[in-house]
Amino acid sequence: MIGLSGGRMGEPGTSAVEAVGAPPGAPPGARLGLPQATALVVGNVVGTGIFLLPASLAAVGTISLPVLAVTTVGAMAVAVVLGRLGARIPAGGGPYAYAREAFGEFAGFWTAWSFWLTAWAGNAGAAVAWVGYVDYFLGWHGTTAGVVLGLAGIWAAAAVNLTGVRSMGRFQLATTVLKFLPLVLVAVAGLFFLEVANFGPLVEGGGSVWDAAWLAAGLILFAYSGMESVAIVAERLADPARDVGRASVLGVAACGALYLLVTVAVFGTVPHDRLAHSTAPFADAVEAMAGGGLGGELWGGVLAACAIAAGLGVLNGWTLLVAEMPLAAARDGMFPRAFARLTPRGVPAVGVVTGAALTSLMLVFAYASENAFATILLFASFTSAVPYFFSAAAQLLWLRTRGRSAHRRRAVADTAVAVAALLFATAMVYGAGERAVMLGVLALLAGVPVYIRAKARRGEYGPRETAVQGS
Repeated sequence: MIGLSGGRMGEPGTSAVEAVGAPPGAPPGARLGLPQATALVVGNVVGTGIFLLPASLAAVGTISLPVLAVTTVGAMAVAVVLGRLGARIPAGGGPYAYAREAFGEFAGFWTAWSFWLTAWAGNAGAAVAWVGYVDYFLGWHGTTAGVVLGLAGIWAAAAVNLTGVRSMGRFQLATTVLKFLPLVLVAVAGLFFLEVANFGPLVEGGGSVWDAAWLAAGLILFAYSGMESVAIVAERLADPARDVGRASVLGVAACGALYLLVTVAVFGTVPHDRLAHSTAPFADAVEAMAGGGLGGELWGGVLAACAIAAGLGVLNGWTLLVAEMPLAAARDGMFPRAFARLTPRGVPAVGVVTGAALTSLMLVFAYASENAFATILLFASFTSAVPYFFSAAAQLLWLRTRGRSAHRRRAVADTAVAVAALLFATAMVYGAGERAVMLGVLALLAGVPVYIRAKARRGEYGPRETAVQGS
């Protein structure tokens, strides 16, 4: 996938993917245009997590609001970095390709492995939040009901992905529209119903502001996971060199503005004590704006239905990513070969089914924990920080070695953005907390035997790049 033997990084005509448009060896099938690519970013970032996030943040305190604003700036920095890298290296796998070209195959493998963990673990978190809105109608409370409903959503999304990228793209675009419009409505209308008394204390329980800020950051940082979506599926785009950057920046900018507005709107319309324990905070917000009663229940039900559609959309989008990252790595011999096999429609079916199975196991584990949603979010916050960190580091390395001569005027600005992205990734690790970092490190180490197996099957000892470049 990545031309390690042909020239050096950043030199004209020697990038990992030399052709503009669909890269050589790209999977067969339909291509995604800019609207669908942007919808993939928005659909994966603004998942069911945002529909439950205000309740989680309310349990921390209103300190969450300024933390959200700062986090949004960091997320934009990562989006810009991904755009710069995607224009230069429009290869499938996104952060995996960037890390591998800059630092070698082991860094690439660990990036791919970490994102793969994030994808199927985070998808379980999306399923948990989705179940909360299904319960709004069904009232099937309890662990067993949650697991059954969550499994239904996970495997429905897998079924859509198995039909091919064209069906997946159409489904993603439709569910993104259904999700975005009602959220905009709440964000705008809610500003006219704000009550200061609803916001609650700065820190719930009167604890440390510092600790509360980082707890909020740990929850918020994962809410931006998915901004790398279009970079990972670059080979599925009609014009990856152009659209990876555009879709990443447009998608994150739209998500950031929406996050800030809707969180303030929900905080200000739902009484704090109720919001902190809500399983459907947006439906509660609409009910509060409508004044309760039959009309409030009706509009709350409409929003809950939109949240259900949104949940299916994010499960659909993340199921694609669960399969695409190991597909890219398997082509380079970093993952088992089965992940590289495609159906006649260009679908990596082994990756889709394996990812859905692991997501199902994570869902069961989450419901066995005291706080299912927060448990998954903090774990996935740590694992998603690794691809962001290596991507930002790859950009910094290129700027220090090639970028200054290629783009002298932009070098300072690009360096500042890359440093901000690097700090953002570091903050994700810190904000995830000790337990999540411990579990995440163990999960990363569990991938090393997979790497050993891949190297052993090729009969290699030492870096592959050295052997290729020296031949």
